[in-house]
Amino acid sequence: MKEYQSLINHIQNRISLSEEEMHQFFSEFKITKIKKRQFIIQPDFVAKYRSYVVEGALRAYVVSDQGQEHTISFAIEDWWISDYNSYIYQQPATMFVVALEDAILLQIDFETETKLKNANPKFETFFRITAERTAAFFQRRIIMNLTSTAEERYDTFIENFPLIVKRVPQYALASYLGMSTEFLSKIRNNKLKKKS
Repeated sequence: MKEYQSLINHIQNRISLSEEEMHQFFSEFKITKIKKRQFIIQPDFVAKYRSYVVEGALRAYVVSDQGQEHTISFAIEDWWISDYNSYIYQQPATMFVVALEDAILLQIDFETETKLKNANPKFETFFRITAERTAAFFQRRIIMNLTSTAEERYDTFIENFPLIVKRVPQYALASYLGMSTEFLSKIRNNKLKKKS
């Protein structure tokens, strides 16, 4: 099925599976279609799934006691998304995860993932590599937020993720970069002036 092809490529870039192992792995994923603005995770409910994005764009965010939204992560094609603390520890979520576009996901639940990892060390290796890359990405992001100016954070983001910039709302990008929407507009306008 075409829905699985991008995940097949994603896996083959990380580990080598036989045809039988590939079938065993994929038979545990379910295809889920969601509409724009639909939530797949909400606070106080356990995050049941780890989701691989086949098509679409999603956003994970938290809301402060003051009602301010803080974007934690985005996910577009070939990325994973969940509230990982909730998913891994099977405790209530603290984040919202919402579709920014209509999306197609391949989802696996925690118990099934655990069963797969116990069944074959290659599956364990795949999920470990995924976790390691996620941890490294979040570390880089924290360091950048602590050591870079707002403009440097914006420049780095558009350089590394040009596709996301075009697909996510400005308020979501601003909150991801740790600035107000107005300040992001100011940075963008200054860059346009320098170009012209």
